[in-house]
Amino acid sequence: MLKVGLTGGIGAGKSEVSRLLVSYGAVLIDADNIAREVVEPGTPGLDAVVEAFGESVLTADGTLDRPKLGSIVFADQDRLRTLNAIVHPLVGARSAELEGAAGPDSVVVHDVPLLTENGLAPLYDLVVVVDASPQTQLDRLTRLRGMAESEARARMAAQASREQRLAVADLVIDNDGPLEALEPQVRKVWVELSERAAHRAGT
Repeated sequence: MLKVGLTGGIGAGKSEVSRLLVSYGAVLIDADNIAREVVEPGTPGLDAVVEAFGESVLTADGTLDRPKLGSIVFADQDRLRTLNAIVHPLVGARSAELEGAAGPDSVVVHDVPLLTENGLAPLYDLVVVVDASPQTQLDRLTRLRGMAESEARARMAAQASREQRLAVADLVIDNDGPLEALEPQVRKVWVELSERAAHRAGT
């Protein structure tokens, strides 16, 4: 099995790369999706969040009110640490479960937005960075996602710099151009990942 960390700045096109990798046969473990899954109604995760933050973080139908919780934790580092202490171990356990279900010659891609920021590169056999220039990121966020330029710049500034991400990369996918230029690059990376996975499995 080959454990791959996939990361990239906001607007770089990481979700498109992970979609292509899955279409070729990768097993995708998406940290953001799992983080949502572990606090769904009826989970121990949601119970723990309510115990720590109170009933006010629930919507009328009993689901987690993410914007409300976000406004609490992003204004207070201690509260953010409390939330992370609840969610991160649950995400880790679920990720390990999904990884364990993959075959011995699988390419397991962990989609981790904050891989660089949290110093997680050593957890993976290989780190793939989806790279785009800050100008391209800004254009995509404002034009495609409808963000105000000030918000887009603030989101970008809150993440690791382009240089920091590239410093932890084993493979880089350049996504500065149009979508049709992306697919051949991702396929080339997939061939390399598959070969490495097969080599590790001894096949």
